[in-house]
Amino acid sequence: MAQMMTKRIPVSEQRWKELGQMKQAGQSYDELLEKLMQAHNRQELAARAQAAEQGKGTWHSLESV
Repeated sequence: MAQMMTKRIPVSEQRWKELGQMKQAGQSYDELLEKLMQAHNRQELAARAQAAEQGKGTWHSLESV
């Protein structure tokens, strides 16, 4: 099994407590951060889709790409 490299991320005491409350029993902080990032990415995608539905943004014809 490959060894996982670890990094330290400085957070405030308050943020550390909040993350600890969000974390489920047996869940690692890495797993929690992955879940939070996935939720963020879904939210970003939904916002972009909504903007596209409203005609916002720059669009190009398929022939031009």
